[in-house]
Amino acid sequence: MTDYDPTSPHEPLPARPVSASVTVAEQARRPRVRRFIVAAALMCAVVGLSAGCATSPSTTAKSPSAAPGHLVPGGGAPGGFGSGGRGANARSGPASGGATGTVGSVSAASFTLSTSAGQNVTVDEAPATTYQKGTSTTSANAITTGDSVLVLGMTSGSTITATQVIVQPTDGGGSATSATSATSATSSAAGVIPFRRGAPTTSKQVGQIPANYREGSGTIASGTTANRATEAALAAYPGGVVDRVVQLSNGEYEVHNIGVNWPHHIFVDQDFKVVGAD
Repeated sequence: MTDYDPTSPHEPLPARPVSASVTVAEQARRPRVRRFIVAAALMCAVVGLSAGCATSPSTTAKSPSAAPGHLVPGGGAPGGFGSGGRGANARSGPASGGATGTVGSVSAASFTLSTSAGQNVTVDEAPATTYQKGTSTTSANAITTGDSVLVLGMTSGSTITATQVIVQPTDGGGSATSATSATSATSSAAGVIPFRRGAPTTSKQVGQIPANYREGSGTIASGTTANRATEAALAAYPGGVVDRVVQLSNGEYEVHNIGVNWPHHIFVDQDFKVVGAD
C-alpha cells in the first residue's frame, strides 16, 4: 500500500513505471487521458486570465476623448456635434454664422444663394426670421432672384436657418452699395482664394493673429455678438460661409470660414474690426 490518497485533490499523482504486464489497450488509453488533462489545464488558465483581465483596473478600456476644442462626432460630449450646445472649448454645429451672395431660386419657405467664391447655400426661412432692406424693415416678399443679400443665422454645413436677411440696396445700376459689397474689391486684393477640388491648401497669415491663439480654443458666441463678428468678417472676406464664431481668451473673436481655400480663420477685435486672417 502507498501513501497516495486518491480523495485528496491537492496531492500530485505519483509517477508509476509501466510494467510489462500492462495491456496494450491500457497503454492506448493513457495518451488520451494525458491529453484531456493538459487540455483541461489550458482551459482553466485561459478562463482565469480572462477573469483577471475583466477585473484588473490597469486594463480597463477608456473612452476616446475629444482634443481641446474638438467634439466627439455624434454628440458624445456636452455641446456635441449636432446639438447646438455652447461652452468653453466648444466647436459645434449648427452654430451662429452666415453668408453673403446673390439670390438664386426662391420658394415659399426658402431660397438659395451663390457666394462670390462659387459656394451654393440653402437658406431656410422661419416665422421668426426678420427682413431688412438697407436700414428699413421689409418682408420675405422683398427677396427676389438676383438680389444681393447678407444672411445671418444658424449654420449647418451649406444650410443656414435664417434669423435675419438683409437685402443690399443698389446704386441704380444693379450693383450693391452696402458696406459688405463695397469691401469686395479690398477682399479680392487681400487674396480670398475659392475652393477648388484637388488644389493645394493655401497657408498664409495676414494682419495680427493673437499671440496665444490655438485652433479650437475659446467659447462659442451667439446672438448679436456672433452676428456682428460674422458681418465684419464677411465684409472683409466675402465668398465663404461662416459656420461659427468663437470668443478667445483675450476678448477678440475667431470667425471660422468654410467653403474657401483661404482664409479659414478671420480675427475680429472687440470693436468688431477685422485685424487678421490665416
